[in-house]
Amino acid sequence: MTERPIDLSNYPSSQAAKRPVLSLRKFALMASVAAGLGAAVYGFGPSHGPIDVFTSTAHAQVHNEVRKVAQPVGFADIVERVKPSVISVKVAMGDKTAKDDSADKDDAPFQPGSPMERFFRRFGGPDGLPPGFRGGPRGGRGPATGQGSGFFISSDGYAVTNNHVVDGADKVEVTTDDGKTYSAKVIGTDPRTDLALIKVSGRTDFPFAKLSDGKPRIGDWVLAVGNPFGLGGTVTAGIVSASGRDIGNGPYDDFIQIDAPVNKGNSGGPAFDVSGEVMGVNTAIYSPSGGNVGIAFSIPASTVKSVVAQLKDKGTVSRGWIGVQIQPVTDDIADSLGMKKAEGALVAEPQANGPAAKAGIQSGDVITGVNGAPVKDAKELARTIGGMAPGNAVKLNVLHKGQEKVINLTLGQLPNTLEAKAAFDKDSGKSSRGADVPKLGMTVAPANSVAGAGKEGVVVTEVDPKSAAAERGFKEGDVILEVGGKSVASADDVREAISAARSDNKNSVLMRIKSGGSSRFVAVPLAKG
Repeated sequence: MTERPIDLSNYPSSQAAKRPVLSLRKFALMASVAAGLGAAVYGFGPSHGPIDVFTSTAHAQVHNEVRKVAQPVGFADIVERVKPSVISVKVAMGDKTAKDDSADKDDAPFQPGSPMERFFRRFGGPDGLPPGFRGGPRGGRGPATGQGSGFFISSDGYAVTNNHVVDGADKVEVTTDDGKTYSAKVIGTDPRTDLALIKVSGRTDFPFAKLSDGKPRIGDWVLAVGNPFGLGGTVTAGIVSASGRDIGNGPYDDFIQIDAPVNKGNSGGPAFDVSGEVMGVNTAIYSPSGGNVGIAFSIPASTVKSVVAQLKDKGTVSRGWIGVQIQPVTDDIADSLGMKKAEGALVAEPQANGPAAKAGIQSGDVITGVNGAPVKDAKELARTIGGMAPGNAVKLNVLHKGQEKVINLTLGQLPNTLEAKAAFDKDSGKSSRGADVPKLGMTVAPANSVAGAGKEGVVVTEVDPKSAAAERGFKEGDVILEVGGKSVASADDVREAISAARSDNKNSVLMRIKSGGSSRFVAVPLAKG
């Protein structure tokens, strides 16, 4: 379509020469934008001077309306409201002068072999330390310091941070958003959830944050505020990437995964929702390099509430306990037990004199429900029982040798110390090669013939790396206690149990093994023929 110039005959000729020529198309477009925004449109009429349409009243109104619509939503109002509640936490571990110069020691904040130590060795930086931790030189010489984040949960100075930030600290200091520094006291810690409660005294007007009552949805906005690399008061934004994450830290793993940039020093800081409430406490990052890669993990507010309430009340956390080692029910295990679905928690071993053992629960039983509510898997059972108070009476739905039954028991208190693990003398194990177990790819010997292996079961003395046993995780030193529900004490017992399973047309046989002081069931596929 040919564009026609606007008729300027009504304008004085001296002004017409100065006036820009607007096509009808451009003018119509401008008019339609103005009309669409509800703006008044003024006509062009005779004038004694040049009209600048870009500063006219009509265009100014249009410009203001467009600016309101086009401007992206920001978080400044939320940040202004919540940022004062966030604190930087600095700790001193005291004089860590080592008694010797052994090069294989360091100032890592976790006990060797502990769940948190294993997690950070796997997901932390090259030194395996958690975000925000800075240890002294190798060999332990000199003081060790750490830094992290936290936030007030009450006006009288109670604040939440991570256990690994303050664990073992001789001195804790917090710096508020206005730059003031205060001494803090550790009220209580909970290593199992990596939470700690600290207290700052001297004021009753601290700005504080509220823990959310709701559960975040995947895709919700999230704001992380904290002290990355010592740069206090840093705000980053992202979304909730996933929920219910299990990162291998322990049976109570139920992390929120977020993609808001979180780095070393953010540990213990809050993750806010768009209502300005704390949806979680940032505790760990997945980072091959030690820096942000967009995967961070937060402890849900619901967990924080429960733990903090107990820490404030008595300084420790008490959890319900039934006294069993449990594991997931895999498809192979479900097939071996004749279950239609792979669900519930398989009891690998009840602890002697524990509530479950006293109530009659046995190895091989599957716990499928608690107080009538179904149990999806072993993690859910651990969280459900752990969320109950010791002394509570519960009803467990149990599948025992194919029969469903209900067992009543009273919860004990989860012990705070781990049992010592028996060690296997590999040299002794290798001295007795054992007897072959056909088509499984391993050799076994009676446990009572191998030093350190105990008196029950048979010890795995050799595993073919290309065998079915190796694929299922068997290794030298494992002790096989049961095969197909029958106790075994020799290679012949193992062979007979496998033959019986084949005779029953089973695709796999369930074995109960002891490894590193704990028991578990393994479904091993049976070769045909």
